[in-house]
Amino acid sequence: MSPNQAIENKRSAISWRLAVFAELIKARLTLMVLVTASVGYYMGTGSMDWVLLFHSLLGTGLVASGAQALNEYLEKDHDAKMPRTAGRPIPTGRIRPEVALLYGGAASVTGLVWLALMVNPLTSVIGAVTLVSYVLIYTPLKRVTTLNTLVGAVPGALPPLMGWTSVRGEITVEGLVLVAILFFWQLPHFLAISWMYRDEYAKAGFVMLSVEDETGERTSQQAVSYTLVLLPFSLMPFFVKMSGLFYLIGASVLGGMFLMAASAFASKLTVPSARRLFFFSIIYLPLVLAFMVLDRFY
Repeated sequence: MSPNQAIENKRSAISWRLAVFAELIKARLTLMVLVTASVGYYMGTGSMDWVLLFHSLLGTGLVASGAQALNEYLEKDHDAKMPRTAGRPIPTGRIRPEVALLYGGAASVTGLVWLALMVNPLTSVIGAVTLVSYVLIYTPLKRVTTLNTLVGAVPGALPPLMGWTSVRGEITVEGLVLVAILFFWQLPHFLAISWMYRDEYAKAGFVMLSVEDETGERTSQQAVSYTLVLLPFSLMPFFVKMSGLFYLIGASVLGGMFLMAASAFASKLTVPSARRLFFFSIIYLPLVLAFMVLDRFY
């Protein structure tokens, strides 16, 4: 083997390990956590303290990635039963379960300590609530009750509050408004996913509303209802003076489009209509956050 080929093989091995690690920590979800935490931080500050932001995102990222690794460890047997998740690192044997457990525990604890020491204790406490509610409450509840979706929306809604408290050091109405937007956004998003993969969830033993709701009536009604509730909460940044008219117009248009997507899903109850709702939910959140940030420049 030539030296160049050996170097190339080493690079390929490193790239493979990084890709597997990215799957373990659900890199896209972890990135979304960091983005929402960054927005919360930005909205809470008058002038950017980049060092504090770095410490906030590092601690938050460690907690988030650790939580995802622990989630995959706890659900490894169930993941193996679903085509959607059977390719994850633990079911395929690319990462040993004990390695995922070790990383998840170490990263989570390190992240919480980092936040407490380098940011502030309140943000660390919110991070701990996020971790516990996601790993120890939401994850096992997925096999017990359909209420798991509501419970799971709590840890998903807290990262922007962590960003907010990182710079403000207190929980305020404005920070809670960010939590409400993330909370109610997740519900139609999750309901669309659960309808798309209802057969797989049933096979894996997950207790989802879409599995128990044979006609889809309750699933679709909840998707529309939560989208309706999201709309006024998404406008609250304007009314609590976090954002101005630019944001209000953008959020109103996006909220109306989101409601149309949810209504279309309710009227058809097909996998394609659920997929369209899912994809629009993915588009909606970054656009709303972008309007919120850009509004500062108008």
